Amino acid sequence: MPLQSFRLTLRFVLPLALVLGLFAYAVVPLVDSLTLRWFVRDLDARSQSLANALQDPLLEYVPQHSERRIGQLFDRALRDERLHAIGFCDPAGNLLYKTSTYPSTLGCRGAGHGGALQSLVTLPQGPLHVSESALERDGQSIGKLVLVHDMSFIERRSADTKKYVIGLFAVIAIVTSLITVFIAHLSWRDWVSSVKRVLRGEFGVRPQQQSPQSESHPFEGDLRALLHEFNVERRTRDDSTHLWTPEKLRVLLHEELAGDEVLVVSNREPYLHMRTRNGIEVQRPASGLVTAVEPVMRACSGTWIAHGSGSADKESVDRNDRVPVPPNNPAYTLRRVWLSREEEKGYYYGFANEGLWPLCHIAHVRPVFRSSDWEQYVAVNQRFADAVVKEARTDDPVVLVQDYHFALLPRMVRDALPKATIITFWHIPWSNPESFGICPWREEILEGLLGSTILGFHTPFHCKNFLETVDRYLETRIEHEASTISFGGKLTQVEHYPISIAWPEQMHDQPGIEECRISVREEHGLPADHLLGIGVDRLDYTKGILERFQAVERMLEAHSNLVGKFTMIQIAAPSRSSLEEYQNFEARVRAMVQRINARFGSGNYQPIILKAEHHDADQVNRYFRAAEVCMVTSLHDGMNLVAKEYIAARDDERGVLVLSQFTGAARELHEALLVNPYHIEQSAESLYRAVTMPEVEQRDRMRSMRSLVKDFNIYRWAGRMLLDAARLRQRERIMTRIRSHSRQSLRRVV
Repeated sequence: MPLQSFRLTLRFVLPLALVLGLFAYAVVPLVDSLTLRWFVRDLDARSQSLANALQDPLLEYVPQHSERRIGQLFDRALRDERLHAIGFCDPAGNLLYKTSTYPSTLGCRGAGHGGALQSLVTLPQGPLHVSESALERDGQSIGKLVLVHDMSFIERRSADTKKYVIGLFAVIAIVTSLITVFIAHLSWRDWVSSVKRVLRGEFGVRPQQQSPQSESHPFEGDLRALLHEFNVERRTRDDSTHLWTPEKLRVLLHEELAGDEVLVVSNREPYLHMRTRNGIEVQRPASGLVTAVEPVMRACSGTWIAHGSGSADKESVDRNDRVPVPPNNPAYTLRRVWLSREEEKGYYYGFANEGLWPLCHIAHVRPVFRSSDWEQYVAVNQRFADAVVKEARTDDPVVLVQDYHFALLPRMVRDALPKATIITFWHIPWSNPESFGICPWREEILEGLLGSTILGFHTPFHCKNFLETVDRYLETRIEHEASTISFGGKLTQVEHYPISIAWPEQMHDQPGIEECRISVREEHGLPADHLLGIGVDRLDYTKGILERFQAVERMLEAHSNLVGKFTMIQIAAPSRSSLEEYQNFEARVRAMVQRINARFGSGNYQPIILKAEHHDADQVNRYFRAAEVCMVTSLHDGMNLVAKEYIAARDDERGVLVLSQFTGAARELHEALLVNPYHIEQSAESLYRAVTMPEVEQRDRMRSMRSLVKDFNIYRWAGRMLLDAARLRQRERIMTRIRSHSRQSLRRVV
């Protein structure tokens, strides 16, 4: 029997070693090619970024022929260790300025051609990456910026990569052979039989001669689970070609999470019960978070845990503080948590919105941190964590933690429910490590967030900032390629999940575009052909409302023919009005509106109409459908769903979106008119371009953006996170079973 097992082992191991060797031989050139491609792509991105940074100074220095300043500018840029040389060519192809390292044989290749060019050249100095970017002023070319990067480091890293790949395959061959020998000596025939039955799909059939105590039975389940996981990952890759819907999300939960319960935790509740003259009415709060998450909860059911802040909230819940929602067609449970005025002041208005909010938004408002606010923040996070534990019916629920109000909650839930899958989504930007270091409790916040299984942000840039912040302030193991952090024996996956909206399936139950155009203009006493702009924001200093009004003022100055023919309607829902910073901001907004209206208004005409009050979704949608242009000028924003809501409302494929480059949405909606909201003239010209844009161009831009928002909707956002959670849960269960089986096998061997 030992001799037979040995022969079987060789029969398996030798072909395996041969296959792995051939595979390594084929893979090494591929890895070499991919490595080169990755590094070239990285250099392209670095070149573009550096060219953008140098463009404004060069536009100032070149017309002045300031050789000294240009030389200083180039020398500072050369501090990048990979940047080899910089040159500047005039439109005729003459090399005007260059660093001392600029290759004399390179000259001004491609000068005189527009656009941006990248290429690889080989000179005596070695392989170089050359990038050329055109510089224009007022539509006239003033020359070309040539950036030369040294690529010798790629050859060194490619050689290292080859060694690692070959070593990896050698280790795989050795480890696989040892495992094979071990298994073959334990139960070769039984194991092969089980594998064959798994691959044939005969999971429930066991041959009569098989022993009930067969050691291969656990492996059968593990292999079946692994095959299932491959299926999940394959479906994930294929999902880009399919539209995500509520039904697809429900199927995902049923198939991949096996009916696991889903708990959402947020500060803001999706429905408020308010006392009015007509009795208790149900209202929807103005919140991007609610807009995004509420459709997901309708699709997957579960329980939403939130702060009960409505004036009639306590009267509307049962004895367990629960109420089914939505009111007319209940789909999930809302569990309310009550806070005292002191707790709300310290936790919400204090630490969250006077501390974390300005800390994460680069909007020139100083964050304020108080120890008393921090104590309330900790206490409220603990209370919500206790509510999660109480609402959980199992020891491994899926918990979706929403936003900066609950940075400590993931760790608290992890301590109470170690098996829980905790998905935390940070809806606002994440600042760089230096800025975040201002927070006195930075380590506690980071440790709290690392209680998450998955930690999501809107953009890769926010993920990068978070990884660098953790690297700066905590002792952890970070795998930057895999975007994972190992802390306290647990692994946290850090990923970007661009949030979106629920795409409206049918628009026939809404008023038509023309009906909205007429009714909105009649309400405000405007002619039928009057041009309208719309802005929809909370009354918050990060939304760029003052900068937006300044752009309107500048446009009317530069294009006086639009005075009396264009009006910007600003819907600004009051927000955090008990905070002094927000009170001052509202006063500044109202003062600017009065000044601009006094300057350009006449009779009934007002260039800016400020509606500082709450509007429900249907009312906002009417304005979206009536306006020629929507302005989103946030100074810093995680995503900004108003931009996507405007696109979804325009089923006529008309209208123009003017979008701040500092929003997460700007990374997706490239057909919008992107602006720097701090550059008032640029925003004004973009607004003028929007209201005068031909219908054909409007349609082309809007059609492209509508297609993207429809495909990348809120259900895809939730589905991606839940699929990742399902994959991690499945992997953890498999590893637990394999570890258990290995311990049992070792005990039997001993």
